This record gives sequence, structure tokens and C-alpha cells, in this order.
Amino acid sequence: MDRNPITDLLLLSLFPFLYLIQTPTTTNAARLIPEKITYRGREIVHSGMIPLHYSEAPEYRNGLNCAVLGNGAVSLACNPSAIHIAMTVDSEYLRGSIASVHSVLRHSSCPEIIFFHFIASDSDSGNTRFLNRVLRSTFPSLNFKLYLFRESLVSNLISSSIRQALNNPLNYARSYLAQLLDPCVERVIYLDSDTIVVDDIQKLWRVSLSGSRVVGAPEYCHADFKGYFSSEFWSDEEMVNEAFEGKSQSPCYFNTGVMVMDLVRWREGDYTRRIEKWMRIQRERRIYELGSLPPFLLVFGGEIEGIDHRWNQHGLGGDNVVHSCRSLHPGPVSLLHWSGKGKPWVRLDSQVPCPVDYLWAPYDLYKPL
Repeated sequence: MDRNPITDLLLLSLFPFLYLIQTPTTTNAARLIPEKITYRGREIVHSGMIPLHYSEAPEYRNGLNCAVLGNGAVSLACNPSAIHIAMTVDSEYLRGSIASVHSVLRHSSCPEIIFFHFIASDSDSGNTRFLNRVLRSTFPSLNFKLYLFRESLVSNLISSSIRQALNNPLNYARSYLAQLLDPCVERVIYLDSDTIVVDDIQKLWRVSLSGSRVVGAPEYCHADFKGYFSSEFWSDEEMVNEAFEGKSQSPCYFNTGVMVMDLVRWREGDYTRRIEKWMRIQRERRIYELGSLPPFLLVFGGEIEGIDHRWNQHGLGGDNVVHSCRSLHPGPVSLLHWSGKGKPWVRLDSQVPCPVDYLWAPYDLYKPL
């Protein structure tokens, strides 16, 4: 019987520990990755320095009404009927990435037709091998491919942000998906590593991008769009016109942690170069304070396909500067997003969780020593 994700959320809010008892389990013991690995150019021999132990996820199978698309990753990698999801992975956020993947599979009616495109940094080949082994061990049947993102593409374009974590070059990989992913991949859902899906991902995949829209995302028109940019930007008529001429005169804020992206139209419009142009202007004139988000707003603001807000309950990580707890937004929920400074796995381990962090815990597969 299908479970109602909203009912699940209500139960979680009231009885988080009861829900943890009900979480699907597996009889397999936690997979142990060899403890001697190379990480960031040096040898790591103490397993406590990097999370290595994850339980094997349950085997999730297709429902009776799912399309038959062939067996294995090779047959799905270029299949436009498969559900393509892109996500960055690194050692710092790996625990969140694994929980996010687990949540997608657990709530999907057709998990076997999902193909994950994972993007890792090229800064250390040993670290990439480690990530690949953890993913293979935790999700033995998962259809995925691991791509390398060359940090040199953005190393000279990144300007300092209000939070150090936002300066990570891997944050900018979403701007290069059209080049990183195989040319046969025409459409993709991009998800941040601090997201949890509590609904069938097929519903998001089926969102249509009308007209010539390239990106779909929930829009928040009540947010202060102008506040994301400096007064110098808004006082420069030439820059403002370049960003918004021919678009909506009242562009709305959107969060880039959850996006449906048409990669064919992206490639045709060379949108990566457009984003890079604003990053160069930022380096010279300092027109915003956040990291990879503002260039997206300048390129796509006013031209976004609006998606139901239920698909990005963002801001659950609290303020970007100070620790804070936030509640769920009013309305139905399909995806939870811990954007902001606080990450649920960190707060839970530190025994100072926010109430919403108990909604993340049932999908956590990490098993400490």
C-alpha cells in the first residue's frame, strides 16, 4: 500500500523515535571499506578521520506499472525515458548525499529506472576512488556514473563569500552539467546533497518546461530579490538591462538546490558562458555576497518555470551566518532542504538537533564504529 508522505511527516514530528524503529532495515552487516586510502594527497590510516562505514541500503524494486527500460546502468545512461538525477559528492557531504539517494529510492514507485549522475572534484583521484567504492557498497544495484569536475574551470572565477563552505569549487559544478554529463543526457533533475525527498520523484521529473524555458524551480516572489545584489549593481543601468532586459520586470528568487534542467536548450544557449561572465564581473566589481546562487539569478531570474513550492522546503539549515532552527513552511511537503549553515547530521551527532533534523534521521545509513 502506498504511504502518504505528509502523514509520514506528521508522525515524524510527533514521534520521531517511533519512526526510527519503523525504518526499513536490512539483514546485511554494515559494509566496511578498506581503512587505508588516499585522501587529498595524503594517506589516511585512521578510519575515524573520514566516514567509511555505511549500512547497505534495502533493495528497492519497481512497481507493477513501471516501464521496462532494460537492465543495468549501460541501458539507462542515455535513455530519455529514465529519470536522470545529478548530484555532487565529496567526503564532507557524503553522508548527506547517501541519505538523499536513499530517500529518492525509498519513495519512488519505479526506483529501477532512476539513473544518478554523481559529480566529484578532480582535486584528488584517490578520494574519487573512495567515493565510488562507498557508493557501490551502499547501493549495490544503483544505476550511476561518477564524473570528474575540473576545479580549474572555476578556480580563477570564484570570489569570496559570506560563508567559507560556499567557496568550494564543487558548488559551481551545477553550472557545468551540460558539459560534464554525456551529450546524450537531455534532461536532468539537480539535487543538493542536503535534500531529502519524501514523495515520488517521478512527479518532479514530469514537470514540463514550457516555451523556451531552460530551468524549472520553485519561485519565491515574496523574497527580497534586490537584496541579493549590491547597490552598485542596481545603480548601474547597463548591468541591470543586460541581466533583465526582455524578461519579467519583477524577477523572483529561486533556490538552485533543486532544479529541473533542459540540457539541450542549455547547450544551445551556451548558458555556462553566461554564468561565467557574471562571475568575472563579480571578481572585478563585487556585486553580490553569496557564492554560486547569484549568477544563476542574473541569468535565469524572470525566466524560470515555476514549480510547486512543495518541491523545495528550503532554509532548514538556518541562517548562513549564525546557528538557528527553522520550522517547515506551511503547506504540503515533497522535498526537504537543509540549505543554510546547519546540517542535520552535524547537529544530530553534536546532540543539539533542531526539530526538523528528526525528519532527516530515518534516511541516514551511516554507521559509526
